[in-house]
Amino acid sequence: MKHSARSLLAAFAALVVASANFAAEARPNILLVVVDDLRFDDFGAAGHPFARTPQLDRVAREGAQFRNFFAVTPLCSPSRANILTGLETRHHGILDNTDRSPRSHALPTFARTLHAAGYNTAFIGKWHMGNDPTPRPGFDTWVSMKGQGEVMDPELFENGRLARAPGYVTDIFTQRAVSFIRQRRTAPFLLMLSHKALHPNKVQRADGTTEAIGEGGFIPAERHKTLYADARLPRRGNYAVPPKGKPALERPIPGLKPLGPDTVTPDETIRDRLRMLAAVDEGLGQILAELEKQGTLNQTVVMVIGDNGYFYGEHGLGEERRLAYEESIRLPLLVRYPPRVKAGAVPTGMALTTDLAPTIVELAGAPALPGIDGRSLLPLFTRTPADWRKSFLIEYTTDIVFPRTLKMGYDAVRTERHKFIRYRELAGMNELYDLQQDPFELTNLMGSPATAGVRQQMESELARLLGPSPQAGLPGSR
Repeated sequence: MKHSARSLLAAFAALVVASANFAAEARPNILLVVVDDLRFDDFGAAGHPFARTPQLDRVAREGAQFRNFFAVTPLCSPSRANILTGLETRHHGILDNTDRSPRSHALPTFARTLHAAGYNTAFIGKWHMGNDPTPRPGFDTWVSMKGQGEVMDPELFENGRLARAPGYVTDIFTQRAVSFIRQRRTAPFLLMLSHKALHPNKVQRADGTTEAIGEGGFIPAERHKTLYADARLPRRGNYAVPPKGKPALERPIPGLKPLGPDTVTPDETIRDRLRMLAAVDEGLGQILAELEKQGTLNQTVVMVIGDNGYFYGEHGLGEERRLAYEESIRLPLLVRYPPRVKAGAVPTGMALTTDLAPTIVELAGAPALPGIDGRSLLPLFTRTPADWRKSFLIEYTTDIVFPRTLKMGYDAVRTERHKFIRYRELAGMNELYDLQQDPFELTNLMGSPATAGVRQQMESELARLLGPSPQAGLPGSR
């Protein structure tokens, strides 16, 4: 698929015109809750043995819990742009976590589409596509912060000015969300609530790197600081296993220990992340209660997602969630909307972050987004169509923060059974896994003569998914 700035903007302009004539009818409210760095297995409905997440579990029980939902780029800023636009990373131009504020103002988002279609729209939380906290097009209400923001007493851009808001950031965002829902309106609403949790509290240096504040940087609400104190953490089969046959991870890096038991995520960091999630879950409960009070819960599409995963010591990895392994790319996706989603549904088709924008637009009854890479997930609510995707692209472009990851990144393809990772700057270090036989990705099959045919098929599929290079007219394209 070819994309250019001119063609995307022209198509989007036509979409706005069409949306202006969109006939008002019974359309659902849309609530999209994004939890930063939330793993696919961090909550009770996903099988966690002790995490107290009754509200997330309720949404899963009363709606759909996707089993195969993935980030196409496992990094905060690009993933959020994937979610908002339905475009792959090389097509939308938000390539990394550096300051790309001007580009993020120009993104053709689903919020702009719904706003043009008559929705009352709000963004509350962490934008994180650049450090500029000012409103982006498509949102009537805007409450956000510069860059990563702060966990306690965050500085928010709200009602046209920057000011400190006293309190714990998750609670503050929940309060603002409930206040928005309570507003009197004659149109349906779109609310994108983008939590800072479960991200650590960090400050950004001038060179683009960040520094954690506090123990591990993860700061739960005061009321949750002793939660799970004696709980034994679950471990996956690749926990603390030193990488073998993974040359990209085995290569020595000055100043870093070899990956293994000494480099895993500390247990208390994991507990603090789950404690931060407790505040997110409580806030979700307050929002659901307000919708129930208004009698609009069943007329509201409630979606809860993560933007990328996190390593809890798998392969000896900690915060380096940028890699293409399952713990980094596999995400939660919960959808509650009784008119269209059967309670207890468990869709199994491969769903992607780029699919959220077209799904939201279709649920809202707005004109389809032009020239996007994703597709609506509505068919998966009932069954997996025969022509549904059997593979998808994972791409990672740049990094100046974590030396273990790569400046040039990688391209990878995942099918229902296999995963192939091609590093752009490391010759002879590619990886191939049979996820059916090796779900923890412990055995790299690149050198196995028995898998030569599979390797060739995966290389061909990767080339097909990458397609022609994006045209140079799109700002930020490689």
